[in-house]
Amino acid sequence: MTTIQPITVRMHEADNVAIVANAGGLAKGVVLDSGLVLIDAIPQGHKVSLVPILKGTDVRRYNVTIGLALQDIPAGAWVSERLLSLPSARDLHDLPKATATAWKAEPLNGYTFEGYRNADGSVGTRNILAITTTVQCVAGVVDVAVQRIKSELLPKYPQVDDVVGLEHSYGCGVAIDAPDAIIPIRTLRNISMNPNFGGEVMVVSLGCEKLQPARLLPAGSIALKKDEELDVVCLQANKHVGFMSMIDSVLASAVPHLERLNARRRTSVPASELVVGVQCGGSDAFSGVTANPAVGFCTDLLVRAGATVMFSETTEVRDAIAQMTARASTIEVADAMVREMAWYDAYLARGQADRSANTTPGNKAGGLSNIVEKAMGSIIKSGTAPISGVLSPGEKLQHKGLHYAATPASDFICGTLQLAAGMNLHVFTTGRGTPYGLAEVPVIKVATRSELAQRWHDLMDVNAGSIADGVKSIEDVGWELFHLMLEVASGRKKTWAEHWKLHNALVLFNPAPIT
Repeated sequence: MTTIQPITVRMHEADNVAIVANAGGLAKGVVLDSGLVLIDAIPQGHKVSLVPILKGTDVRRYNVTIGLALQDIPAGAWVSERLLSLPSARDLHDLPKATATAWKAEPLNGYTFEGYRNADGSVGTRNILAITTTVQCVAGVVDVAVQRIKSELLPKYPQVDDVVGLEHSYGCGVAIDAPDAIIPIRTLRNISMNPNFGGEVMVVSLGCEKLQPARLLPAGSIALKKDEELDVVCLQANKHVGFMSMIDSVLASAVPHLERLNARRRTSVPASELVVGVQCGGSDAFSGVTANPAVGFCTDLLVRAGATVMFSETTEVRDAIAQMTARASTIEVADAMVREMAWYDAYLARGQADRSANTTPGNKAGGLSNIVEKAMGSIIKSGTAPISGVLSPGEKLQHKGLHYAATPASDFICGTLQLAAGMNLHVFTTGRGTPYGLAEVPVIKVATRSELAQRWHDLMDVNAGSIADGVKSIEDVGWELFHLMLEVASGRKKTWAEHWKLHNALVLFNPAPIT
């Protein structure tokens, strides 16, 4: 009979719980290396009490109070979500601001990738024709047109990677003059100018929608040549007689854009031209142990190389606000973080919800008891570098470094807003597993557990579970991810999501009223 070596992970010496790392969990009666005897069977990823925890006292993980015990919890017990009450959110007053010790990391020079240099100075990792839409009504026409472009035109332009329609659910039936309407409008505008689209902007409009092309992309918002006008195909134009004439117009409009894109070539550029969005979805208790720490280490490498990194998901970092403001490069950056958190607190309150609504059944099945525990694992993706900038939803990056891009925690809305900010490469960690992908940018998927990486072997690009297995260190996986990013950004390697052409629809964040 084989004896299972029990493996538990304690994140900080002050923690009074640890998580079980063994695949399949541990049985009742198992003796840990410390001599502690489990009095319950404990599933993988779930917490075991290391000492007796009295009712009403702190349950600590990451050296943070993740909950208060609802009853006395003996040592060796399974500390499930049912035994914890959610602590109150940190007040947004009297936070430490720009107080972190100066970051002394050495610059990381000499790393390059092969990318597409754009006229505005940005760099794309892919060479894609994007067709912007002003309203959901045109989505079906654009989809048919895109399929025909791919089958009939794209073979003539081998340097063009793909054609995508920027479908969304906005554009009409909305209070387009409401103050918050600027969020979805600037989001779509900035996505249209993502570095992976090479500065080529073409638009398909219905004609009668509230979001007119001139409002979406006003004069001066995009670079046009002298005497050149915004390229718009309006489906309600009198010249269109029948469905196929609409499709033919879209194809004809695409040709000059494809010709210009096809003339582009990759050139060697420094790693500082990477613009990386990091995100997690389908998180579990290992997210903060394996994948997110490895991504955080890689984030530091990228910042040292002069690149740009965004972390987001406001609800999932709300409980780490004191850590964030302390790491702000200036008091002004810290104040901007507080402003975004306060705005989102008010947004949730208007919907009679709060941060506790974030955690999913899958999160809890994976060992995450509540949003506090989830947040402590999420913030680790941001590494240790100073946070040098803050973006409101839909805004575009203006400088390099580490940024907090304020977005909802929804995978699809977060990814959409990071695209608008100028992301040219995406990193997505998952513990429960998700086939998430974006057509507009490569998505590198990082598994938190080896079991997931092995079972979804043709969906996960990196196995961070090797950290919990004791095979690799956080630093090992962080460097592996860094080198993979350069390969993917150069087009020398495709991610699994690209291989299978997996992608989710864009979702514009619209807090304004629907009329």
